Amino acid sequence: MSNSPAPITPEVVEAHGLSPEEYDRVLHALGREPNLVELGIFSVMWSEHCSYKSSRIHLKKLPTEAPWVICGPGENAGVIDIGDGQAAIFKMESHNHPSYIEPYQGAATGVGGILRDVFTMGARPVANMNALRFGRPDHPKMKHLVQGVVAGIGGYGNCVGVPTVGGETNFHKAYDGNILVNAMTVGVADADRIFYSAATGVGNPIVYVGSKTGRDGIHGATMASADFGDDAEAKRPTVQVGDPFTEKLLIEACLELMATDMIVAIQDMGAAGLTSSSVEMATNGKAGIRLVMDNVPCREERMTPYEMMLSESQERMLMVLKPGREAEAEAIFRKWELDFAVIGEVTDTGHMVLEWQGEIVCDIPLGPLAADAPLYDRPAMSREEYKAWAKVAPLGEAPEGGDIASDLIKLMACPDLASRRWIWEQYDSQVGADTLQLSGGDAAVVRVHGSRKALAMTTDCTPRYCYADPYEGGKQAIAEAYRNLCAVGAKPLAVTNCLNFANPQRPEIMAQLTGCLEGMGDACRALDFPIVSGNVSLYNESKATGGGSAILPTPAIGGVGVIADYAQMATIAFKTEGETILAIGAHYPELGQSLWLREIHGREDGDPPRVDLKDERLYGEIVRQLIADGKVTAVHDVSDGGLLVALAEMALAGGIGATVDAMTSAFAFNESQGRYLVTLAPGVELDRAKVPFERIGTTGGDSLVIGEQAVALSDLREASESFFRDWMA
Repeated sequence: MSNSPAPITPEVVEAHGLSPEEYDRVLHALGREPNLVELGIFSVMWSEHCSYKSSRIHLKKLPTEAPWVICGPGENAGVIDIGDGQAAIFKMESHNHPSYIEPYQGAATGVGGILRDVFTMGARPVANMNALRFGRPDHPKMKHLVQGVVAGIGGYGNCVGVPTVGGETNFHKAYDGNILVNAMTVGVADADRIFYSAATGVGNPIVYVGSKTGRDGIHGATMASADFGDDAEAKRPTVQVGDPFTEKLLIEACLELMATDMIVAIQDMGAAGLTSSSVEMATNGKAGIRLVMDNVPCREERMTPYEMMLSESQERMLMVLKPGREAEAEAIFRKWELDFAVIGEVTDTGHMVLEWQGEIVCDIPLGPLAADAPLYDRPAMSREEYKAWAKVAPLGEAPEGGDIASDLIKLMACPDLASRRWIWEQYDSQVGADTLQLSGGDAAVVRVHGSRKALAMTTDCTPRYCYADPYEGGKQAIAEAYRNLCAVGAKPLAVTNCLNFANPQRPEIMAQLTGCLEGMGDACRALDFPIVSGNVSLYNESKATGGGSAILPTPAIGGVGVIADYAQMATIAFKTEGETILAIGAHYPELGQSLWLREIHGREDGDPPRVDLKDERLYGEIVRQLIADGKVTAVHDVSDGGLLVALAEMALAGGIGATVDAMTSAFAFNESQGRYLVTLAPGVELDRAKVPFERIGTTGGDSLVIGEQAVALSDLREASESFFRDWMA
């Protein structure tokens, strides 16, 4: 065994993010002191980002199965059956810390990484989405961060040729020092051609393909598992650098190889690079692995095994091939101008063994690295203790409404509701020619190429609800994703998630995590909407000067559903004048945590709106049936801002106004859940005994007329477009 010349001191252990107790576990696992290579491997595999050591106990409680689920959590992405011998493969992941440090490359490589998770399993990516959270627009760093993140998402997605079709962007002071960049990809594959990561077959060759390994991204997983101090800028070298053109070649080369029978297992090199990919493949296959580090393609001189194993250079994959097929596989990758190298073999030792310059520089049993990694059941506050800690003031008597028309204009212009046109116009949403519904509606819709089917997808979460009541907020995040899919006519099938929280060693943060997960689990069970993949991102907080400390609890949800015939897809736009507008679902005077309360009255008080899961399912099924029967011409769910904001969005989307009954602020701006606005096709009447609805008005004109008040659509549009236009001018 070759030992590092540098001694492993307590300072070296701490620099690798391991606690003294965890280092004792390393000593016990090895029966000796590790060398630096081995310590580095333990540090990244035991990082929060790779091991989920603070969340694994709770994640196991989530519902993950349904008749249409082909593969749930545990692989690179989730897989669901969408009929006709086809599968949808999808996942959402975070790239939060890298995007704060270096917004363009952080966001770009977040897109690249999630694309690889999906095409690793045999799918051609068909759509990208994102969920972005930024701090206050007047924060001195925020404009730079927004510009860089949006440019990075567009720069990578546009070049790789996968449309970016939707997402969400929100602003809150809690993200001043730690923004969130969550990326989601959806792909389509043949259901009988799904590829997995389990390395099997003793002696089978292990092959490295894609780009060369550099020194970018070393310790990226460890960096992503710690909160920020004043040294955020010094962590810039831990951010990966992406090349979307190489990724495009890698997609095509992998899919070409997947059309053969050469592949035994395949895994992308994401967080922790060659370390995590090789460990996961060997662990999933209950095998061992031997790598010859001299054979790893490197783009920089004198790279050490430590650097090679911990680099997070992008656009790289690891494969196990059938023996004797190396030359055929190499020919495919050389044709696509990509590196190809046989760097090792599958063994039956149950160990990871690394050789370099004729010496063994690492010999670690795989069990302690993965399956037996540290697992913590961290203390969490009770719901009562959390409520006392959170100090959310009771709403008390709801404030008096002022001028409804004026309030609507202010809401439409606020950062959380303003038009995102400035963002989505930077994304190529049409490449592939299958995009049917763009940003601005309830869900994006992409045709399954060559068929009448379409996939609907959405990203949703309301962090202010999750902070005020983690359980109800977790329920609401799932319910809103379900509702957005129903609103376009899709049957909701499954969920991916990106669980963004602060430091789990604080009991109040664990209360947020466990509360949100409990609410999510209950909602998924009630709605038959299982979770098939996801990501956990912890330590999202900042101690840096001017930072906002902990983020709001943000369990971002990515929902996917299927539309049997895209000709029946619904959109939010009013279609013609003279149509009846109905509100479906029950409303309550729930103004707690509403945007109206925050933006008009400067208060973030009260309980969030209740989520009745029985009603959510009932109203969702009713709306889907109305769409399928052709009885409604436009559909929009009611969410942020309430009913009047939803109405304004429908009017702006169609360029047609409406006249509605006079309403109070409590009716206009409450955010009661489970509700939809629909317009009826001419001559259609609904049976109130079967469909609980309230008639609120009629489409027509060039203004939104509310009782005695009127707001011109041109004024609404100006308010909606003004925020990003003026901020970025």
